[in-house]
Amino acid sequence: MTTLARPSTSDGDLPLTEADFARIARIAKAGWGLSLESAKRPLIRSRLGRRVKALGLGSFDAYCDVVESGEAQESDHFVTALTTNVTHFYREAHHFEMLESQILPPILQAARQGKRVRLWSAGCSSGQEAYSLAGSILALAPDAAKLDLRILGTDIDPTVLQIAQDGVYDPKICLFPTPALEERVFGRAPPTGGLRAVRPELKALVTFRRLNLVKPWPISGRFDVIFCRNVVIYFDKPTQRQLWARFAEVLHPGAWLLIGHSERIADPQELGLDPAGITTYRHAGAPSGKAPS
Repeated sequence: MTTLARPSTSDGDLPLTEADFARIARIAKAGWGLSLESAKRPLIRSRLGRRVKALGLGSFDAYCDVVESGEAQESDHFVTALTTNVTHFYREAHHFEMLESQILPPILQAARQGKRVRLWSAGCSSGQEAYSLAGSILALAPDAAKLDLRILGTDIDPTVLQIAQDGVYDPKICLFPTPALEERVFGRAPPTGGLRAVRPELKALVTFRRLNLVKPWPISGRFDVIFCRNVVIYFDKPTQRQLWARFAEVLHPGAWLLIGHSERIADPQELGLDPAGITTYRHAGAPSGKAPS
């Protein structure tokens, strides 16, 4: 555990200099690919200022020394402070409508014929997107647990990943487009102890792992569907382009990539992706939906 001196300055009047901001931005870019705009300085000063105070430090420069020392726990706090985890169940409902009407039916048919099927919620935050995917699958295929079908949820923030793994939520953040979708995820049981617990059938389909998207991916096999929505907004344009290309490399021919409402892929055909709907792309080539012979 790090032991540090008490500051003579509170986080309320702690200055964030140009040099401090530049150093924080360099650390964020080198470690996590995050691109920090100068407009975010007040937010960064407020959030990281709390960490400076909690550690008993007197400056942001000293705080950067701690982060760059490699202390894992503080690195976790650092990335948590710099990212915003705002999500809800069945967010951007048009994607889930397309998923259930067009994307999943042939995938599920192939799974019933023995095909390995994998979906990835990249930047899953506290798990709502991954559990929404599971809810859609079970609505179409109640026998999904018997198939070689799994959902991977990944995020860089260990705090939100723990919430995702627990699958237990405060009702105040359980936002759904319709009551029917809410019942898919939580069933009809009333909250226990004031909290809502995801149905066990959904949890059984999902595995959560910590993953830094700009570092090597310890992933084997390809995916049939990737949701990466409202994640690349944290990256600069070159990093975004590299990430889109890496997603394309791990998609099966004919597989799907769905991105956030404010995101676009420039020249997707150069990456082997074809536009297929609102912020939806499909890997070029024939679908690999047939069962293995």
